[in-house]
Amino acid sequence: MSSEPSSEPEFRPHRVVVLALDGLLPFELGIPHRIFGRPKDERDRHLYEVVTCSIRPPGPVRTDADFAIQVEHGPEALATADTVVIPASYELGPVFEAGRLTDELAAALAHIRPGTRLASICTGVYVLAAAGYLDGRPATTHWAEAEHFQRMFPKIKVDADVLFIDDGDVLTSAGVAAGIDLCLHMVRRDHGTAIANEVARRMVVPPHRDGGQAQYIHRPVPDPQLSTTTAARAWALGRLHEPIQLRDMAEQEAMSVRTFTRRFREEVGVSAGQWLTQQRVERARHLLESTDLSVDRVARDAGFGAAQSMRQHLQAALGVTPTAYRRTFRAATVGSECHDRVGSMR
Repeated sequence: MSSEPSSEPEFRPHRVVVLALDGLLPFELGIPHRIFGRPKDERDRHLYEVVTCSIRPPGPVRTDADFAIQVEHGPEALATADTVVIPASYELGPVFEAGRLTDELAAALAHIRPGTRLASICTGVYVLAAAGYLDGRPATTHWAEAEHFQRMFPKIKVDADVLFIDDGDVLTSAGVAAGIDLCLHMVRRDHGTAIANEVARRMVVPPHRDGGQAQYIHRPVPDPQLSTTTAARAWALGRLHEPIQLRDMAEQEAMSVRTFTRRFREEVGVSAGQWLTQQRVERARHLLESTDLSVDRVARDAGFGAAQSMRQHLQAALGVTPTAYRRTFRAATVGSECHDRVGSMR
């Protein structure tokens, strides 16, 4: 007795290929594996497959530490990638010094298919730039290398004051921890806030730091015995649905508006107004994913007041309307919640 052919499309995880170059930083090499290796769907299937490759046949790759790593895949793996991630390396040679690829590296990158999503962590951006992927586009890197990077690649619009930049099919990040932010952002973009937040909880890291947040604090971190803005932020998070003025937040810390404004930027890296908008966007995303509330109600509960205001802020932050965002992520979130409930009953 023949069985009916299944109408369900074949499941295939999104393949992330991480390019390991000599002189790589082990911490940054591990970021994509740690983040993309965690997410699963409602059937307990991994949403991503992560593979590491070298520009040479399988073998050892030097790190900046006192050990090498054994890489099991050669450059041909790049041809199978849906996303390619290039972590930082301290041995980029002519890529860093002259802005040009070695023949070996160019041959490896030639395996990448058109339309593949590309991402770099820290100085991995030099590889993307030397390959011509960033001409005329915005990009970032570690603040300490930004000036050199801009001189080397004048056609690129370098922004040294952000954690990461999402330019659609090419994403770049600043150093070290910003690579975590970038990879979590890609998971959030692919599968929604709920799944990205679960990955962040497992890693014990903040679930979201906006890409526009400053890379580093120009002034020294305040003495913990001095007044900070922590209480004001907690107070604001508890009433995002209400109008919140800067003076209201300053009063929670018994500071003048001027002092509070300066202290807030020192501690958080953005202005209080920018931070409030970021938190409201996050609240709106959560409500759009996890509830059936109308767009008008979500706008009110997130503190935007009117749907038009929320639509403008989501469009600016995410490039989509509230309705399109919900259509993309609502089903995946519901499936994940159902899976969690079933798992808790076992």
